[in-house]
Amino acid sequence: MVNMANFTGSFASPSADATVSPQLFAPAGLIATVLDGFTIWKGLLTFLVAAVIYDQFKYHYLKGAIVGPMYKIPFMGPFLQSVNPKFTEYKAKWDSGDLSCVSVFHKFVVIASTRDMSRKIFNSPGYVKPCVVDAAHKLLGKTNWVFLDGKAHVDYRKGLNGLFTRQALAMYLPRSEEVFNSYNEKFLQKSAATNFTPTPWMSEFRELMCALSCRTFVGYYITDEGVQKIADDYYLITAALELVNFPIILPYTKTWYGKKAADMVLEEFTKCAAKSKARMAAGGEISCIMDAWVKAQLDSAAYREKIEKGIQVDSSEKPSQVLREFSDFEIAQTIFTFLFASQDATSAASTWLFQLMADRPEILDKVREENLNVRNGDRTLPATMDMLGQMPYTRAVVKETLRYRPPVIMVPYLVKKDFPISETVTVSKGSMIIPSVWPACHDEEAYPNADSFDPDRWITGTAEQQTKNWLVFGTGPHYCLGQTYAQLSLMSMIGKASMVMDWEHTPTPESEDIKVFATIFPQDDCLLTFRARP
Repeated sequence: MVNMANFTGSFASPSADATVSPQLFAPAGLIATVLDGFTIWKGLLTFLVAAVIYDQFKYHYLKGAIVGPMYKIPFMGPFLQSVNPKFTEYKAKWDSGDLSCVSVFHKFVVIASTRDMSRKIFNSPGYVKPCVVDAAHKLLGKTNWVFLDGKAHVDYRKGLNGLFTRQALAMYLPRSEEVFNSYNEKFLQKSAATNFTPTPWMSEFRELMCALSCRTFVGYYITDEGVQKIADDYYLITAALELVNFPIILPYTKTWYGKKAADMVLEEFTKCAAKSKARMAAGGEISCIMDAWVKAQLDSAAYREKIEKGIQVDSSEKPSQVLREFSDFEIAQTIFTFLFASQDATSAASTWLFQLMADRPEILDKVREENLNVRNGDRTLPATMDMLGQMPYTRAVVKETLRYRPPVIMVPYLVKKDFPISETVTVSKGSMIIPSVWPACHDEEAYPNADSFDPDRWITGTAEQQTKNWLVFGTGPHYCLGQTYAQLSLMSMIGKASMVMDWEHTPTPESEDIKVFATIFPQDDCLLTFRARP
């Protein structure tokens, strides 16, 4: 045992020890040695080197066994590639392994390439939630229903499901017919004005689909000028939809312009919601999706009021879903997500659809014949749900277009908590994880000769049985509500156009190449000319 009486050491800490403390600051002491020659520039350089080392260490820690670059470009990563994304680069990621990764600024991104990996992400709401793209929260608002989880999300979704049934869609068809008639005439006039010179038509299809969405979603609560303004400015919103943006919105950047355009759309739709509430309360007929949702809310409010007053209510009077009341802004936000989800996807699909039909006149002839047959030869008759149900070939053409060129090739999700995506890989909380659609739609086992366009695979082949590969509209709790609406709209559009117009596509070396602009388009923007059919 140590004899405490003979122990001569000090119990004081070194900094409190009168013999040690002066030594630290003496000319030859430790701190003096460190500070000798110190300058602000040396400090900044030291901080920068430490930050670069930390950035690399964090990237490698998150990367683990996932396929990805050996080193990250300090801080920014492949940001410049995300500003100008190329389909070939995405394809290389899919081909590199089941999972691959990159790190851009603050965001670690994991890309799933296989069908089963993608389905697992879609069907894991306990681990992930949709984030669309990095800027989506800034454009749509963090409180938007698409970003909500659990009961909050269900409160919205239970009232929205009924807006896209076949019965509900039948009420919106007259608006669609009016838009198609108007734009078919515009297409003919534009081609005539250019003396039938082949002209890029992608922007025209974007305007067409924006007008269709606005009239379907908010009817005539918005003026023609308002629709045109949204169609013109929506390009700015699409341009802001880069996978990962700079962490903050800087003035005069794409995200800044996109946010201004999004705010304008929300303001217009908020006004529309107020008008719809007033009209529905006065007993007006449903003419658009906004009307149908508002009417359901009013019916629910009337039912709740009777229950609260103790009035006996027959079960037949109870709404199928008892909804809470949503504010004008909540309605506007939700309708904006419908436009957000449909605008770019249907614009891409319609562009490819017109190009593919022009390049395959024998397929276009069959579509035209089928559409005339269900109308008994009267091409002026508007499409009805019954007619659309009697067009198996037109439906097959639309589905094959969506498979051959799926508009949305990837769907970003945010990891809410550490996600064991496989036995060997756990994706960390806060990462972005992306299920991919393209590889599942081009799987040779599910779709033989997957890189060829063949509508017959949906009629005489086995394509309809490949439900696990059909990820065009997602799957799981956040599947696309508007998938039936989108397909019927495309069927109605191409069917009407086939009866009243002929069109020619001028191929270029880039016609089959893919441009990524939120969704995918022909690289040359699809050069077309239109002429009226006799």
